[in-house]
Amino acid sequence: MATTKKKGPRPKTKTGRPRARKGVKLKPTELGASELMVTTLEGKAEALAAQVAADGGMVLAAYKEPLGGHVQLFTALPIDLVEPTPYQRDVSDPHVRRLTLAMDKTRRYLDPVIAVHIGGKYLTPNGNHRLTALKELGAKTVLALLIPEPEVAYQILALNIEKAHNLREKSLEVCRMYVELAKERPDAREDEHSLEFEEPTLCTLGFAYAERGRLSGGAYQSFLKKVEAFSKKPLSEMIHERERRATVLLAFDDAVGEAVEKLKARGLTSPYLKAFVVARVNPLRFMKGAAPPFDDLMATMTKRVRGMKTDKINPQDLARSGGAPDESADG
Repeated sequence: MATTKKKGPRPKTKTGRPRARKGVKLKPTELGASELMVTTLEGKAEALAAQVAADGGMVLAAYKEPLGGHVQLFTALPIDLVEPTPYQRDVSDPHVRRLTLAMDKTRRYLDPVIAVHIGGKYLTPNGNHRLTALKELGAKTVLALLIPEPEVAYQILALNIEKAHNLREKSLEVCRMYVELAKERPDAREDEHSLEFEEPTLCTLGFAYAERGRLSGGAYQSFLKKVEAFSKKPLSEMIHERERRATVLLAFDDAVGEAVEKLKARGLTSPYLKAFVVARVNPLRFMKGAAPPFDDLMATMTKRVRGMKTDKINPQDLARSGGAPDESADG
């Protein structure tokens, strides 16, 4: 019987520290605990503290975070002035319910939200579930770590591990962020935001999900990963390209849906139907070398699925296909 080898702790250097992970270039500051307190504010932090006071809030403390030495403000903000950023995931009602019940039982609020001040508002890119729960409980104030640099708001989403995203949530989040960034920084290149967008596939899927909320994006993600890449073109130009690609993908989804319905009409009712159809028309599994361009691949796959002879497919073909079950709405 095969056994699964347990992963041990990460290898350490001669100094006893864990080895750096691949791709990590950060060299932290050497600030000690006693050096993190900030007693005099300057520049953006000083102006932000004055804004907080003018809005009826209070700066409870100012400090430097230990990795980059950036000044951050620990604040108490009027809860009515704090809103989620327009591009993050939708609130999960079950998650808010669990938070609300936990806060009700403990009568404590221990985890500050992250916030930035943009356009006269305090926006939280990380903490919308906590904020919603506090508002439901009738709190008047929310504790927030206020970041003086508003441009960091887009990057903060990468630190949000409060609740795992499913593909639909993550794609929609990327889509909304893409729209905002294209307005704010139209000349910025798409590839300059690879941290925020995470994967180029999520950009195309995000615009597709925005048009069709119940898209089974998981059935298409694997082949899209092989033909998608971040572009060096500006966001103002690429947003139209991403929208166009989403339209192409939705046309393919329509054709796949028609093939699936034909199979169902013949009595084939498997949870793998959509994945089976996609695999059947996907030429990449037989190709060696680089994948073809997006449009070439989509044209080939769409033509194949529309010409699929569903009457020739039997239950044994489905049984051999395997794969993951289709998702109706990716969770």
